[in-house]
Amino acid sequence: MQTSETVLVTGGTGFVALYCILQLLQKGYYVRTTVRSLNRKNEVLDTLRANGSTALANLALVEADLTNDANWDEAARGCAYVLHVASPIFFTPPKDENE
Repeated sequence: MQTSETVLVTGGTGFVALYCILQLLQKGYYVRTTVRSLNRKNEVLDTLRANGSTALANLALVEADLTNDANWDEAARGCAYVLHVASPIFFTPPKDENE
């Protein structure tokens, strides 16, 4: 089944996101995923290939970080659905509980 719908999956380098991306590509969706750094693009592609994905032409990566507003409009533009599975990871506790 091929569809013209695009799904945004946040946190494209994470385990849950990669599983979602793999399933969506297999079902014929176009997928856009966010990564904190495009330097990790090959890691995402290699993982999907290793798990049988052959529809990588239907995948786009956008550099976006949950702690920054940059590029989120671009990431979500034209998407019919969003799977928000990303989670910010902090290595030190924030000074302010609102962070």
